Amino acid sequence: MSGAPEALGGENLAFAEALYEQFLQDPASVDPAWRALFEPIADRGAGPAPLGPTFQPRSIFAPAALDGGYRNGKGNGTAIARAEQVAAGSAALRQERVDQLVTAFRALGHMEAQLDPLERTLTRVPELEPSYYGLTEADLDLPHTSRISHAPPGCRTIRDLLAHLRATYCRTIGVQFNHIEDAGARNWLQQRMESTENRLPLTHDEQVRLLTKLNDAEMFEQFIQKKYLGAKSFSLEGGESLIPMLDLALERAGDHGVEEIIIGMAHRGRLNVLANILHKSPGQIFREFEDRDPDLYWGRGDVKYHLGRLTDHVTSKGKKIRLTLCFNPSHLEFVSPVVEGRVRARQDRRPAHDRGRVMPLIMHGDAAFAGQGVVQELLNMSALAGYTIGGALHIIINNQIGFTTPPRSARSTRYATDVARMLQVPIFHVNGEDPEAVAQVVLLAMDFREQFREDVFIDLYCYRRHGHNEGDEPAYTQPLMYKTIRARPTVREAYVQKLMQQGLTQAQVDEIAEQRRQYLEDELARARAEGYAPEKATTQEEYHEVCRGGPVSEAPAADTSLPLEQARALLGQVATVPADVTPHPKLARWLEHRREMARGERPLDWAAAEALAFASLLTTGHRVRLSGQDSGRGTFSHRHAVLHDFETGGTYVPLQYLSADQAPFEVLDSPLSEVAVLGFEWGYSLETPRGLVLWEAQFGDFVNGAQVIVDQFISSAEDKWGLLSHLVMLLPHGFEGQGPEHSSARLERFLQLAAEDNMIIVNLTTPAQYFHALRRQVLSPWRKPLVVMSPKSLLRHPECTSTLEEVAGGAFQPVIPDPKAGAAQVLLCSGRLYYDLVAARAQHGRDDVAIVRLERLYPIDDDGLKAALDPHPGAPVTWVQEDPENMGGWAFLRARYGERLHGRSLACVARDESASPATGSLAAHKREQERLLERAFSAR
Repeated sequence: MSGAPEALGGENLAFAEALYEQFLQDPASVDPAWRALFEPIADRGAGPAPLGPTFQPRSIFAPAALDGGYRNGKGNGTAIARAEQVAAGSAALRQERVDQLVTAFRALGHMEAQLDPLERTLTRVPELEPSYYGLTEADLDLPHTSRISHAPPGCRTIRDLLAHLRATYCRTIGVQFNHIEDAGARNWLQQRMESTENRLPLTHDEQVRLLTKLNDAEMFEQFIQKKYLGAKSFSLEGGESLIPMLDLALERAGDHGVEEIIIGMAHRGRLNVLANILHKSPGQIFREFEDRDPDLYWGRGDVKYHLGRLTDHVTSKGKKIRLTLCFNPSHLEFVSPVVEGRVRARQDRRPAHDRGRVMPLIMHGDAAFAGQGVVQELLNMSALAGYTIGGALHIIINNQIGFTTPPRSARSTRYATDVARMLQVPIFHVNGEDPEAVAQVVLLAMDFREQFREDVFIDLYCYRRHGHNEGDEPAYTQPLMYKTIRARPTVREAYVQKLMQQGLTQAQVDEIAEQRRQYLEDELARARAEGYAPEKATTQEEYHEVCRGGPVSEAPAADTSLPLEQARALLGQVATVPADVTPHPKLARWLEHRREMARGERPLDWAAAEALAFASLLTTGHRVRLSGQDSGRGTFSHRHAVLHDFETGGTYVPLQYLSADQAPFEVLDSPLSEVAVLGFEWGYSLETPRGLVLWEAQFGDFVNGAQVIVDQFISSAEDKWGLLSHLVMLLPHGFEGQGPEHSSARLERFLQLAAEDNMIIVNLTTPAQYFHALRRQVLSPWRKPLVVMSPKSLLRHPECTSTLEEVAGGAFQPVIPDPKAGAAQVLLCSGRLYYDLVAARAQHGRDDVAIVRLERLYPIDDDGLKAALDPHPGAPVTWVQEDPENMGGWAFLRARYGERLHGRSLACVARDESASPATGSLAAHKREQERLLERAFSAR
C-alpha cells in the first residue's frame, strides 16, 4: 500500500482509522496526502466516526465535516468522494465488529450465564468483550444497526445492545443452539429470545401459581422428613423448581392439543412428582411409608419410588391430558427407550394428522445422562423413520453430583447434556433458583418442540439438599459444597422474598402454606385409619381390558389353526409381486419356490411359515411390527420381507399389500443397538395388546448387550409392576462352528430368570411349531413375553420343513413325542440338535432309542412330558445339549427334577464345562460334535 488515499480499498478501512488516530497524536508522522485529508476535519474538532447507517455531524468523514473543510476551498471533489468512501467503510467495519459480537453471544453466551444456584463458578469469555473486536469504550455510546439482532427499539447504542445481549444470553438462562444447521430454527429461537431478553412477563396470579407449586413441592418433602425421619424418599429438595416446570409444561401441552403424555423418570423426586403432578393421593404414599400391608406384596411389588401411575390431568383452561408415569427400576436411563416405544405405539393407533397428540416427557439425572450409553443410542434413533415420535421434552435434573462423584470425575465435557448436541436441537440451561426463568425456558422449549417436532432439552441446574438418600452424609466427600447448601434459603423462601418486594403480603404466604400443611395432615390421618384400602397402580388400563397374565394353568386354549384354502391364498399373495417390480434373479426363483409351497408342491421352510403367520394375523386386524439389525432381509438371507427392485433400487413389501383393510405391517432394519431398540420394542408391546411385536437379534449371542432390559423389564415387570407384554424375542442360536460369539443366545440365563410363569422360552424344531407359537402370542388372551432360540442352519435344512397341512391345521406342541414305543433309551433334546441325533440314530442303527423333543423349555408341560415318556416304561432318560454342561438347559432341568424324571433316571450329555460357549476352530467343533453324538448313544 502506498499510503496515499488513492490506494484505499475496502479491506484497508481499518488502516484509515488507525492512521487518523496517529495523525491526531503527531500530524507530521503521516503521509502528506493523508494529512491534507485529515487537517480540515481535525480543525473543526470532529470526533471518531460512528457505527451506523446515518452520518453524524461529529464524524471525521461525515458530509458536514467535509463541507466545512474541503468544500470551503481546502480540498476538492475527489478528496471528498474518497473521504465519503472512508466514512461509509468505517461505519460498515464497525457494524461488522458489532455483528461478530452478537454472533459470539449467541454461540458462547451460555458460558457466562449464571447457572449454578450455589454461585461457585463464574466464567469470563474474552469473545464476549467488545474490546476483543476492537471496539473501544467510546464506541459503546455510538448507535448501531439491528440488521442481525432482534433487539427492541429502545436499544439504540452499542452499550444498550451489549446490555441486551447479556440479559438475553448470560443471565440465569444459557442456550446452546448454534450447532443447529437449520437457519429457520436458529432464527426462530433468536427472535423468541432476543425480542424478550429471554424473560417471561408474569401477572401477579401467575407468580402466585408458581409460588404455590414451589410451596407444594417443599412442604411435601419436609412433611415426609418430619413424619418418617431417616426413611428413604430420594427427596427433590434443592430441585423444587421441577414441579412448577412440569406444571407449566402440561399447561402448554394442553394449549398445543396434546391429549396423552408418557413420562419417564428415575427415583429422585419421583414421590413429589407423583403427588403434585400425577395427583396420587399423599395418603397412599404415606401408607407405603407405613408399610402396613405386607401380605399384598409377598414376593412381589416394588419400592415406592419406582412405582408408576395412570391418571387424568385437567389444565387451567379445561384441557384434559391422560398422564402415564412409567414404572422404573433403579437402572436410571433405561426407561427412556421404553417411554418412547410406548409413545410410538400410541401414535401408531391414531390417524396420521393426530399423532402429535401423544408426546413423551423424560426426566434424567445429570450423572446418568452423561454416563449411560443408552442415552446416545436413544438419541441416535430419534430421527429414524421406525422410531421417531415427533420430539420429546427432556429435563435433566442437574444436582451437579452423582452419588458422591463430582462432574470432573463423571464426564469429559462442560455440560451433562453435551451428548445431546449430536441432534439439531436447542439445549436450554437454567438456574433452578430463578422460578421465572424456569417458566420462560419450559414454555419456550415446548413451543420449539411443537413448531419443529424435534427433541428439546432443559438442563435444570439445582442441587441435592441431602445425600444420595436421606440417610447418607454428603459432607464426607463434598464438605464445601454442602457447607454452601446448608447456608442457603430454599427456592421457595427466596421467591417469597422477591414477591413480597412486589406487593405479596406475609398473610398471603402463610395462607398458602397453611392450606397445604392441613391437607397433608388430613391425608396422613386417612392413611393411618383402619380400613384404608390401598389403590392398585397400573399404567395399562386398555391392555388389561383385553388380556391377562397369571399362571399358565389358567391360560385358555387358543385356536391357532388356519383354513387350508386361506393359507394357500395368503402364501401365494406373499410370493407375488407386481409386474413393474423386478426382484433379484435369485429371489425370483425363491419366490417361485414359495408359490410352489402355496400350491402344496413343496413343504414350507422356516421363513415361509413365518410369512404365513404374519399374513394370517395382518388380514384379521392384528398389527405386526418386527425390528432388528438386518431384519428386512434377515441376518441369514432367509426372510426377504423387503424386496429391492433389481433395476430401480426401489422397495416392495408384499406383506403390506394383502388386502385393503389389513392391519399395518412394519419390518425395520434397526440401528446397531441392542439395549435401546429392545427397550423401545418392549415399550411398544405394552401399548399394543392386539398386535404382534417382535425384536430380532442379529445373533442371539448379542442379546447380552440388552441384559438390563431383559432382567429389569421383560422378565420381571409382571411380578414387580403388574405389566403385561407379549413381546417376541428372536435369538438365533445353535452350535455350528462359528465361534464363541456366534453360537449361543445363552439359554441358561433366560431359564435362570424363569419363574412364576413370567415368560415362554422355546427352542423349536419345525416351521409349523414356529407358525403356531407366533399366532398364539396374539390369539391367546394369556400374555407373556416369548423367547425363541431361533434357527440358523435349520433355515435351509432339508429335513426342517412342514407341510402346508401341518402348518395350517395343527396346533402348538410343547412336547413332541417319538412315534415309536417301547424304546430302551430316551434322548430328550430341543432345537437344532434333534436333526443331528436323528441322523446319528440312523447311522448307528439304534432303533431302540426314542428321541423326545422338549419344544417349550419354560413353562415345562410336565403332563405332556410324562405322556411322551410313558410309552417307554423304565427307559432311562438322557438330556442331550450342544451347550457346555454349565450352560444350556441342563442346570435348569437338574434343579427341577434332580436325578429322576417321572420315575426313571435322568442324566446329561453335553460339551465339557467351559468358560466360553464354543470353540473358535471349525475342525475342533466337528470333533466335539461327533464325540457328543457318540456319548449320547452310548449313555445308559
